[in-house]
Amino acid sequence: MAQADKRALRRGLLSVRSTLTADDVRVSARRLARHAVRLPEVAGARTVAGYVSVGGEPGTGDLLDALLGRGVRVLLPVLLPDDDLDWGVYRGPDSLAPVHRPGRLTLMEPRGERLGRDAVLAADAVLLPGLAVDARGMRLGRGGGSYDRVLARLAAAGADPALVVLLHEAEVVERVPDEPHDRPVHAVVTPSGVHRFRRS
Repeated sequence: MAQADKRALRRGLLSVRSTLTADDVRVSARRLARHAVRLPEVAGARTVAGYVSVGGEPGTGDLLDALLGRGVRVLLPVLLPDDDLDWGVYRGPDSLAPVHRPGRLTLMEPRGERLGRDAVLAADAVLLPGLAVDARGMRLGRGGGSYDRVLARLAAAGADPALVVLLHEAEVVERVPDEPHDRPVHAVVTPSGVHRFRRS
């Protein structure tokens, strides 16, 4: 039942995102970056695992550049054929290349050396894409499972980075359907500020 509920919720959230203009995303990206860099777990991080936003996702470009400007080592994901994630280093917008995969979104991925799936274990904070987070800190992703694997890898290694999701305002909801493998996040950043959840 949770899977069907997740699919229905994803459809609704993606439909709303599809109505956002490039200007909407650009304006909210600046606000998100301002709040995110002030989050102590991000402000004090030496290494942050991030991602490059696409389409109507909350924009990450301003935040990635702000982190880079502070001397933070920024890791970005590289999608593997099995939907797991490898990682590369972000060195600015010119270090990204579009990667086209049939039947999927075109993703911007870092050029250069691949660091391996375990590179994320070095992150002090991990920025997770998502469609919604609820009052318990449970995240609804797109359903591909890539970040479920990342979270499982962190847990198996005993790594405890801050898990932060960037969302639009209306995507912080009362409850999302969850399954046993789902893991709560520690904070959500929206254009208006930060929502925190208790760390276990």
